[in-house]
Amino acid sequence: MRKVVVLQHAECEKPGLIAQALESRGYALETILTPAGEPVPTDLSQAQGLVIMGGPMGVYEHDRYPFLRDEMRLIERALCESKPILGVCLGSQLLAAALGAEVRKGRQKEIGWHSVIWAASAFEDALFKDLDPEFMAYHWHGDVFDAPKGAISLASSKLTACQAFRYGANAYGFLFHMEIVPEILDGMIGTFADELKEEGLSGDEIRRQAQTYLPKLQAIGKRVFERWIGLLNCREKI
Repeated sequence: MRKVVVLQHAECEKPGLIAQALESRGYALETILTPAGEPVPTDLSQAQGLVIMGGPMGVYEHDRYPFLRDEMRLIERALCESKPILGVCLGSQLLAAALGAEVRKGRQKEIGWHSVIWAASAFEDALFKDLDPEFMAYHWHGDVFDAPKGAISLASSKLTACQAFRYGANAYGFLFHMEIVPEILDGMIGTFADELKEEGLSGDEIRRQAQTYLPKLQAIGKRVFERWIGLLNCREKI
């Protein structure tokens, strides 16, 4: 059976459109909720790729969340084996850290709907080559990183210099969220309501803006994830 391992860090931050795209192409998802104590695999010998989702913890909080060390080892293994990797939000930070980048707190949190601009390098990339140069993306992060050494920076926003990157041919990190569906949006707003209050942000306003921005973001996400699955298919032919 064709399988992709998914590391999930919060009940509300599910793979959404990523799961839909994978399942429609015949891939099974082995979803591991690591904060619940579900063990991280030691290898990916039975899987074609690795997806790492977002979560409220920081990459540097290894002592508080020991499973992050196991996740880093699995990412390093996937990189050594050239298995396709897709890291979202915290997942992109873990991938960046595994590649030697420093993950640190940004000057302010980036939550809600903010514009993302593709870099010139994105238009030569297999996943993004014919997308609009700028779009509204959904964000929920406080930590940032520079593109790892040897990686290609693909996107930025007003607050964050590196919003996406590619390492090698098939390892991608996205700090923003293209996978969301209304259920995920509502789940994050409800689960992290205290954080919204601390930042002076309104969950109702984020939902209202989603009526305008979510359909186009989902269209972009579906196209990008379908193309990433193409990388899985290529690996099967090797």
